[in-house]
Amino acid sequence: MKPIIEKLPLAENRSFVAKTHATPQFEVPWHQHTEYELILFTEGEGTSYIGNYVGTFSVGDVFFLGSNLPHTFQKKNADLFTSAVVIHFKKDFWGADFIELPETRIIRQLLEVSACGIRITGKAKKIVEPLIRNLEFSTGFSSIIQLCKCLQVIAETDEYETVSTQEIVPLNQKRQERIDAIFQYTIEHFQDAISLKEIAANAGMSIPAFCSYFKKTTKKTYVEFLNEVRIGHACKRLMDTQMAVQEICYDSGYNTLANFNKQFIRVKQVTPSNYRKVYMKSV
Repeated sequence: MKPIIEKLPLAENRSFVAKTHATPQFEVPWHQHTEYELILFTEGEGTSYIGNYVGTFSVGDVFFLGSNLPHTFQKKNADLFTSAVVIHFKKDFWGADFIELPETRIIRQLLEVSACGIRITGKAKKIVEPLIRNLEFSTGFSSIIQLCKCLQVIAETDEYETVSTQEIVPLNQKRQERIDAIFQYTIEHFQDAISLKEIAANAGMSIPAFCSYFKKTTKKTYVEFLNEVRIGHACKRLMDTQMAVQEICYDSGYNTLANFNKQFIRVKQVTPSNYRKVYMKSV
């Protein structure tokens, strides 16, 4: 399965899209689009999949995603109401020459960095949050100014982290469909025992060819990616439930507690029990 290629309609009096997406319109599978995406989560929480990155999202989180960067945001459970203010714009929506002006150099650099996906943090997140919220209701020239302010704040701060190491490179249709099918299958089946033989067969490849292909395409091994998906799920269980660590281990797709602890420490640099303790102290 290849990611959905979203076609984002523009209102008659707008040059970019700014609107709230709420359950059930929020639930979009693995997808991509040519537009850049600035997203502020206003309700709910769950897991974010951006390129080859697996992490979490919650209320107040802000991401900036580059053109054609595949992604999906999955809420933590089916009954949870989730919403986000989403801004979509094309690189040339200002006109063909605006982004090439000397004064917009930092914005050009920001757009380049966004190919890896950006998670805004710290004070910068607090500054852009009201700007993003207001964008949905801004009209006329003021809406352009508001968007420029958002991008300026992000471009001038160092309070952000890039999240994906998967390079966005042109792939032929067959190769693109293959890597996207691997990601979607993993997201849907990570709680099962996925072997390299199984996932390689799903991709129509031998095990050595699959391992080489996945590492070359995503800059990490498939086992590393699968563990990150599983540990992301485990983190949500540790934060949101009273389940015992051993229960969470099995619920996340692991067969032994020892391996679960080992992989959790590798990904999060802390044990599952301590992760829960730190979270409980923070709330």
